[in-house]
Amino acid sequence: MRRRKIRPALVLCSTSVRTRQTLEAIRPSLGKSCPVELLPQLYAASEQELLEQLQALSGSISSVMVIGHNPGLHHLALPLASRGADLRRLEEKFPTGALATLVVHSESWAALNPGDAELIDYVVPRQLR
Repeated sequence: MRRRKIRPALVLCSTSVRTRQTLEAIRPSLGKSCPVELLPQLYAASEQELLEQLQALSGSISSVMVIGHNPGLHHLALPLASRGADLRRLEEKFPTGALATLVVHSESWAALNPGDAELIDYVVPRQLR
């Protein structure tokens, strides 16, 4: 995250033990001022439920990181990302610990719909070794 200069304005994180462990591992890369919301509803959330969480974000939030679970995250990323060099890799698999970076081309979070994003980066844990 540091090398790629990923600095979300907000982190939405499931309350599960594993997602909170992930959050603690990346917290130094987030910066001290990055707010984190622990949301129990992210556990086992469907693609639609995750999309609704994003659509409910304030327009003042410029970027968000979601730390959650599959298959929901994978099923959300696929329809959101309409293009991107790594799209084929994302279609194949979204392993635990993967980071998909999408740039949203939508007027607002409330207007976010499938196809409104571009996958600009996709990192899986085996690439970090």
